[in-house]
Amino acid sequence: MQIWEQILNSFLPPRCLRCGKVLKENTGLCKHCIEEIHFITEPYCYKCGHPFEFLEAKKGKLLCGHCLKGRKGPFRLSRSAFAYDDVSKDLILSFKFHDKTENAKLLAQMMYVAGEDIFKEGVDVIMPVPLHYTRLLKRRYNQSALLGMELSKLSGIECDNLTLVRHKKTRPQVELSGLERQRNVRDVFSIKREDKVKGKRVLLIDDVLTTGATLRECGKCLKKAGAKSVDTLTVGRVI
Repeated sequence: MQIWEQILNSFLPPRCLRCGKVLKENTGLCKHCIEEIHFITEPYCYKCGHPFEFLEAKKGKLLCGHCLKGRKGPFRLSRSAFAYDDVSKDLILSFKFHDKTENAKLLAQMMYVAGEDIFKEGVDVIMPVPLHYTRLLKRRYNQSALLGMELSKLSGIECDNLTLVRHKKTRPQVELSGLERQRNVRDVFSIKREDKVKGKRVLLIDDVLTTGATLRECGKCLKKAGAKSVDTLTVGRVI
């Protein structure tokens, strides 16, 4: 396989998924693009994963002000690979809307690194945020499901694309403000089989965390169905 890959690369050399530069090795991104991406690393809130602005913070189980207040939420831990900004958004948008499904493997690898402590805490099943069937027919693939399947290969944990469903058609979240996003996704998710969820440690997968409204609604639905814990892992996060 390595010989055939070398032959193929001599005719069709791998290119950077972001800028298109020819690569010597199929690493996904060139050195310049890797250095430009703002990866989310410690220090960040141990619970919600929001990065701290100050650089002198010690590593460890630090909590942000919001999480210190102890407000109840459906999630155990939340993590994201990098900040969703002008540098990284094309990598996600081309994957999500322009059929660049080959980006899934690299993005999942980044997520796997970012979610290291989630996997250490324990995950029984990976569940992507579902699309409504009408949008799935139009787009032809669910980007979150592709990420989930790649993460399943990396972790050896089952990816379940059927149990969590979106039973109501809604407006795209990108068109809405924060409060509108919450209303837009209220009561739009359901569980097909509770036995697939009850007592399980579920890892929810999505491409970008913006306000968190969609992930929270999915989390509430999973907890109501008896999930032992729910964590979230996304590629990008709006800071």
